[in-house]
Parts: sequence; C-alpha cells; structure tokens
Amino acid sequence: MYIETPKKSISKNQEQVFDFLSELKNFEKLMPNSTDKFELINEDRFLFALKGMPEIVLQRKEQFPHNKIVLGAASEKLPFTLTADILAITDGETQVALSFQGEFNAMMAMMIKQPITNFMDTLLENLAKTLV
Repeated sequence: MYIETPKKSISKNQEQVFDFLSELKNFEKLMPNSTDKFELINEDRFLFALKGMPEIVLQRKEQFPHNKIVLGAASEKLPFTLTADILAITDGETQVALSFQGEFNAMMAMMIKQPITNFMDTLLENLAKTLV
C-alpha cells in the first residue's frame, strides 16, 4: 500500500525544515490532538499512540541531508515506512510531501488507509503552522 500527501509549502529554507524533522522530539509538536502518548526513546526512535489505537514505535531508517528523512516501524509485525521529501523552492520556501509505504493484506489496507491519510495530512498541516 502506498499513500502520498500533496506537497505543502513551508515558509522556511530547506535546511531549516530538514533540521526540524531530523530532531525526532519535534514530532510531538506535529502530532494530532488525538494523541494519547508521545515518548522519545532515543535520538533515533520515538513511540506514540493515538486515542483508540495501539502504540507505534518509529525509528529513523535513513536520511539524506537536506532532501529526505525516512522513518520506519520498529516492529516487523507491521512493516512500513514514512518518508518526508523536502524540496527547496526558493531560499525561504520549501515544499514537503509525506509518503507511506507498507505491506498489508487487502482487508487491513482498507481499514487503515483513511486514518493514515488523515494522520499524514495533520503532520504536514502542523509542520506548516509550527515552522512560521
């Protein structure tokens, strides 16, 4: 299953956006209001839980300064990645798109597609509001 958000313009340069997303503790600021729990485990891992959902541990898989950050599930039970593509438009404007790639059966994919899409949209909206 693959989901991609539309690109969102951020009024910061590419390096500032990359640096913000590279600090995983900053994801707490981007989480939806329905977040029940957020815990920074170490500089490469954090745990979060949305109301009514199980806890998810994300870890940094790779990053390419200042263009891309790839986070992935720490558990192999539900393997997926969440990627932030960061594109410089001008010296003071950057576009960010999030993409989700996961291996799920058809039934699971149907159940989680909309919540994941909403989650990614919220992360981007909050990123734009936070980096003003």
